[in-house]
Amino acid sequence: MQNLAKMKDILFILLVTGVFTLISNLAGGHIKTIGEPSIGVLILVAISALGALLSMLPGFKKLPMVFWVSLIAVVVSLPQFPGSDVLLSYTKQVNFLAISGLCLGKDLEAFRQLSWRIVPVALAVAAGSFLCATFLAEIMLHLEGIF
Repeated sequence: MQNLAKMKDILFILLVTGVFTLISNLAGGHIKTIGEPSIGVLILVAISALGALLSMLPGFKKLPMVFWVSLIAVVVSLPQFPGSDVLLSYTKQVNFLAISGLCLGKDLEAFRQLSWRIVPVALAVAAGSFLCATFLAEIMLHLEGIF
């Protein structure tokens, strides 16, 4: 029973997040209508809910929920998965950068206290992420014999 209540809470949070995602995409001008992007949001909510449900099953609790959600998302986006091209056509219409404004708005007072100091930190994090990803990509391309 405890898992059922927890799953209801997770589903509610996912649906609310989906609605805010659509609103932020509309407000940001990233989408003109909510028809097809709402299907993409519902697909993402379903993948997340399925991963959350899987993480609550006995034997699957040893790994975090984000692992199971990511695994399901990777599997359904593989070209070998039936209907992956349809799923990807809907989900690629959802812009997640629009959500960052909502996250920032939630902690606006904390953001004001950080003032200009957050800019160099954000730039350093972005540069470090890019350099690390580039380094790993070069290693993999070298191992594969492509470069």
